[in-house]
Amino acid sequence: MAGVAVARPLLLLLLAVVGLPAAVGLGVNWGTMASHQLPPSTVVQMLQDNGIKKVKLFDADAEPLGALARSGIEVMVAIPNKMLDMMTDYDTAREWVHKNVSAYNFGGGVNIRYVAVGNEPFLSSLNGTFLNVTLPALQNIQKALDEAGVGDTIKATVPLNADVYQSPKDTPVPSAGRFRPEISGLMTEIVQFLNQSGAPFTVNIYPYLSLYGNDDFPLDFAFFDGASSPVVDGNIQYTNVFDANFDTLVSALTAAGVGGLPVIVGEVGWPTDGEKHATAAYAQRFYTGLFRKLASNAGTPLRPNQYIEIYLFSLIDEDVKSIDPGYFERHWGVMRYDGQPKYAMDPTGQGRNTALVGARGVEYLPRVWCVLNANAGNMSRLADNVGYACSNADCTSLSLGSTCNGMDPAGNASYAFNAYFQVQDQDEQACGFDGLAVRTRQDPSTGTCNFTIQLETTSAAAGRPTVLFTTALLVLVLAAMVTML
Repeated sequence: MAGVAVARPLLLLLLAVVGLPAAVGLGVNWGTMASHQLPPSTVVQMLQDNGIKKVKLFDADAEPLGALARSGIEVMVAIPNKMLDMMTDYDTAREWVHKNVSAYNFGGGVNIRYVAVGNEPFLSSLNGTFLNVTLPALQNIQKALDEAGVGDTIKATVPLNADVYQSPKDTPVPSAGRFRPEISGLMTEIVQFLNQSGAPFTVNIYPYLSLYGNDDFPLDFAFFDGASSPVVDGNIQYTNVFDANFDTLVSALTAAGVGGLPVIVGEVGWPTDGEKHATAAYAQRFYTGLFRKLASNAGTPLRPNQYIEIYLFSLIDEDVKSIDPGYFERHWGVMRYDGQPKYAMDPTGQGRNTALVGARGVEYLPRVWCVLNANAGNMSRLADNVGYACSNADCTSLSLGSTCNGMDPAGNASYAFNAYFQVQDQDEQACGFDGLAVRTRQDPSTGTCNFTIQLETTSAAAGRPTVLFTTALLVLVLAAMVTML
């Protein structure tokens, strides 16, 4: 999610497809943490086919930027957290801007509009690692942009998680919103600098995460179709957590003396697998309400009738993302790993039963799967082999509440073996597993569980990691399942 920019032109998403204007200010996050990536040119074509005019990246990799050249799509490039310390040296920041911004700033180049300095660097879980370097890095990058002559049109911002602000436990309402006490002074400096430089505040808001792991959280409050128990804040009734969260930030900004600072939602979305609430049906419900809200230009109670610029998280599923936050982390995409839409989605907010346009010309590996060999004699090493497969491929769809949960032990083993086999580009030796696996041309997928055929190697190999670690917990769960065989 994580882990952006001031609202400018209107986004006409799907204009060519459905002939209706999309919700204003809509963009997408393009992450690349996948074992088999679609070619950047294919992704850019998909963005254009869907009329998407804004994209947020998580680095400044040359291949996506090269593909975005001449597209006209507004781009936010990013400096990863691990580089923030380097950017506290001005000469290094200036060189970064020269290489990753100025080099693309020419007629027919890349339409860079923002630089994201870090990604959620103040997460509580990071234990203050980036507290002392983020503001100096932000200041240096903006200074370098100004010195390069592009500071009037390209702004530096910091995408921050919503955990940087909160309401007191004894007054849990948006109007009481303040920045976290331990970072209040630093946050005040940052927002005042953003206000001075003309940059927006960028925040990542996830209603799904309010629901995840909290059985006491009211389900309907995570969506936009009304709440049985709204949050009452004076004369205002909040019927969804998005508005309440956004206005908590507005109150925190007001308390810091910059109540009018523009706010961009750098990430917002709903995953479709890996947990009981991470389903396509819930994602569709969430986006239907979100797009209806954006299309109405209703804003929020503290900022009524205002456009909200939003970047959906995310465009495509990423099977190499860390699952420390949860197994759902690899399933945020509105598109599958292969750039095909998961469910009906109408960004116009008109409630039409339409779908995004999928990636064109996608090439897959042959239709061959690797499954459990039912005729294998000795199953004593099955648990070890399943554990190995899931330590080197993505088995999150087997977790409790997920699309492949509920298969018998043989199905679980087959899923694990196939996941590894596909990651290894269907190498014959990758379907051995001590003689416990066999290749097949019969699709083992079920009604709800898809056994993936990965993308063809020539369109996917660049930059692919060789190992995909999952958690020990999932390995143990799978091992327990297969020992029942």
